[in-house]
Amino acid sequence: MYKAPVDEVLFTLKHVAGLAEDLAEGVFGDLDEDLVDAILGEAGRFANEEVAPLADIGDRQGSKLVDGKVRTPDGWRDLYRNWAAGGWNSLTAPEEFGGQGLPHMLHIAAMEFWNAGSMAFALAPMLTMGAVDALEKHGSDKLKSVFLARMISGEWTGTMNLTEPHAGSDLGVLKTRAERRDDGTYRIFGQKIFITWGEHEMTDNIVHLVLARLAGAPEGTRGISLFLVPKYLVNEDGSLGARNDLFCHSLEHKLGIHASPTCTMVYGDGKFGDEKGAVGYLVGEENKGLNCMFTMMNNARLAVGTQGVAMADAATQHALNYARERKQGKAPGWQGTGMSPIVEHPDIARTLLTMKALTKGARAIAFACARAVDRAHVSQGETARYWLERSSLLTPIAKSFGTDVGVDVASMGIQVHGGMGFIEETGAARYLRDARIAPIYEGTNGIQAIDLVTRKLPLSDGGHVRGFIAELKAIAEDVGASNLADFGETGNRLADAIADLEAATEWLLARLAEGKSADALAGATAYQRLFGLTLTGVYLAKGGLTEAGDGGRVARIALCRFAAENLLSETATLKNSIINGAASLAAARIALV
Repeated sequence: MYKAPVDEVLFTLKHVAGLAEDLAEGVFGDLDEDLVDAILGEAGRFANEEVAPLADIGDRQGSKLVDGKVRTPDGWRDLYRNWAAGGWNSLTAPEEFGGQGLPHMLHIAAMEFWNAGSMAFALAPMLTMGAVDALEKHGSDKLKSVFLARMISGEWTGTMNLTEPHAGSDLGVLKTRAERRDDGTYRIFGQKIFITWGEHEMTDNIVHLVLARLAGAPEGTRGISLFLVPKYLVNEDGSLGARNDLFCHSLEHKLGIHASPTCTMVYGDGKFGDEKGAVGYLVGEENKGLNCMFTMMNNARLAVGTQGVAMADAATQHALNYARERKQGKAPGWQGTGMSPIVEHPDIARTLLTMKALTKGARAIAFACARAVDRAHVSQGETARYWLERSSLLTPIAKSFGTDVGVDVASMGIQVHGGMGFIEETGAARYLRDARIAPIYEGTNGIQAIDLVTRKLPLSDGGHVRGFIAELKAIAEDVGASNLADFGETGNRLADAIADLEAATEWLLARLAEGKSADALAGATAYQRLFGLTLTGVYLAKGGLTEAGDGGRVARIALCRFAAENLLSETATLKNSIINGAASLAAARIALV
């Protein structure tokens, strides 16, 4: 059974991501370590005792569409309501509308626990929190007064409606249309697919954020508007009114996250109401909906990266527990009687250590990104710009590296189980099935790589990424200056990896400056992994350099050394692929014909 790694998460938040420094400086007002410890301790308890026990039930039963209604697995409605009653949906929301106004770091840390307990369950609040962000930043005062408090409390959930059957990730060709009405509302017509938790009975209302196009709007993404379209209309007194003209047409049959209903939603076909058209309310300005939706998507991308971390940690725990109990053969040097636990075999130990190192690295990247989001929010002027650029740079890395790690580590977990890992009843397979969607949704990892290389590297004319690399070099130098023998060759391996990152970065910036974006994009995915691996090594080293925390410094340094001396050699290969691979990619396209 999953056990939330509360102490490890707190250590990473405080001493690797930098929360302890922020609290000492009073960046977040009167928030202190005791309150942080209490919040995440309770979040971990809820994940252990209430979420995780229902994960397998959710996976086996799934959500089902029956007579137009989505039935969630046994116990899930009560689980959600207990979760909302605990105030978890309001953790980082604005206090003006009933939120607690706490740092985003705490939200991301708690989301790791709930996703590890059950990713299918945690998707519902994840989308709601994203919808709250978009509405709070771009909605009218009227919309905020009607919807925000109930979404923040968790009384109502929210969704994000982007994708259409013909469009995929190309939102510029969406066909869902909106028509103006004289009363200031709009009527929405169209179909959306892959809508997570688009229909369910856990709450009394569902607030859909829907991208649609007005007549005469500019072509492409410049002509998209965002609309709030509730399942039930809301009366002037705040009570629920008539059913809006929208419904769930079908549920997808998926590889994983079975308990999360992935809906095809139909808007405006006349199923409900006196006239065709789902009533919608404009969010932000006409034809600028994508800007509003990106507020939701950016936060969701970090949250999805955290899903990858969660799946990796849960899979690692599951595999490690199995390896300690499963006995087979005799490992070299085994002195016990009978067969040795497979954790004693070098290949299994290497696999488990790789799983742990990648998981901890991905977690640190996500937390560092969340910290940058928080610091940008509370800062002003050039300081705010610095932190905004840091969060912008780290978001695609956190999303892509975290979700790739989730898939890779879950697959390694099955391998540790051997043949039993391929059997559903052991539970190892669920982590891989659930994790596999994360590199795809909220912008595929290929799209994240495009964003990283073409939009994030050029920030401040490349100045921000260069400054960040300088910070990484300083940490690597601190390893060498520590004179701690247990680090082994860590300092040198970190220096090599950072040099590979720097060389690849400069090459990409030069190609972009020359207008050779195709050459740059040919190596974008490799660059994304190069960055993630380098950050993994550096952040593990930062943790090893820290004397404070849970007393496990010797183990932290040992894991850091393992990662540096066994995993970071890949950065040289990635660098070479980035710099030298474009020509071969172009030439090899003939093989795809």
